[in-house]
Amino acid sequence: MIATARTVFQPLIRLGLIPQILIGIVAGVALALFAPNIASNVALLGQLFIAALQAVAPILVFVLVAAAISAHQKGQPTHIRPVLVLYVVGTLIAALIAVAASFLFPTELTLDLGQVDGNPPGDIFSVLRDLLLNAVANPVSALMEANFIAILAWAIGLGLTLRQASDTTRQALSDLSAAITRIVTLVIRLAPLGIFGLVAGTLAESGVAALLNYAQLLGVILGCMLFVALVSNPLLVYFTTRQNPYPLVFTCLRGSAITAFFTRSSAANIPVNLELCRRLKLDPDTYSISIPLGATINMCGAAITITVITLATTHTLGISVDFPTALLLCVVSALAACGVSGVAGGSLMLIPMAANLFGIPTEVAMQAVAIGFVISVVQDSTETALNSSTDVLFTAAACQSQEAKRA
Repeated sequence: MIATARTVFQPLIRLGLIPQILIGIVAGVALALFAPNIASNVALLGQLFIAALQAVAPILVFVLVAAAISAHQKGQPTHIRPVLVLYVVGTLIAALIAVAASFLFPTELTLDLGQVDGNPPGDIFSVLRDLLLNAVANPVSALMEANFIAILAWAIGLGLTLRQASDTTRQALSDLSAAITRIVTLVIRLAPLGIFGLVAGTLAESGVAALLNYAQLLGVILGCMLFVALVSNPLLVYFTTRQNPYPLVFTCLRGSAITAFFTRSSAANIPVNLELCRRLKLDPDTYSISIPLGATINMCGAAITITVITLATTHTLGISVDFPTALLLCVVSALAACGVSGVAGGSLMLIPMAANLFGIPTEVAMQAVAIGFVISVVQDSTETALNSSTDVLFTAAACQSQEAKRA
């Protein structure tokens, strides 16, 4: 019986992870269309997959960053600084693109939805204050609550202090990092089944009808994200490496964006990005830090979402927005995006803060947030795919540029 099963599934196993995921997508769509009742039950597979990734992501980030910093030898070059520059510039450009698209394709919302529970921040100072307070949170609580700002802060601190530790201590931390990575690798191998359950369950529950009412808003957001992924990001990579960027762009989209689209969590997609960086033969000292960091602060997709929905709200209310204010919105959106936690729907709760720039009451802004949750089936998935794949893209661009300079 076991031998027969191996014979039947062996060709499927040999296909590789990405083709298996695509098969899972097709199978999930078919099941949702022809057997929605069964599809609702199959959704458990997707829930288990995401829960497993989200459970292991905090400890993975903590151990990886601490191990990478503790193992770093003084004088050994890394490329973190150019990666950080690309993160910041890319996020600002994404916000600018969102402003331009919102002016070119003004969108009106139907602000008649019920209230949405939540406590959005009041202004940018609240966001910065929360970031600072989160950075010094209790490390045990940070791991339990997936507070990635605090996890990064404690991991960096621990890694720096352990650089003076004995070789055996640092080797033990490195072995722990390798062990957790192997556990994550096993979870990732179950991605086709998990994504099959996610697709089947999502389509069976929501369908596509709910998205049609907000097709223009969704179209503007997705259009901006595609423009960033296929035009502005490649331009940044070209100016950094002086090489044709598209082979690298498509490699990152194929290797990172597909799984990120369905997990809807930059943090949960960290293991996939680390494996992709390894296959690209990038500098481990760089990507072991830049990838977890990017999952927390590199949020170009979030900047687009915050900007487009905020400007759609101002257009609906007849509020005139001049260019200097729009530029200020870009800066606010970029800074706010850095504070978005690496979980599904994180960017939506920052819309009221941006809306406050234009005097929009929180009650009205929260109705715009409700609309964001309606379209989040596609919006949040695409946002995460852009955010996560850009982490690898900019890391690879910085590493290749520095290597070319040394050659």
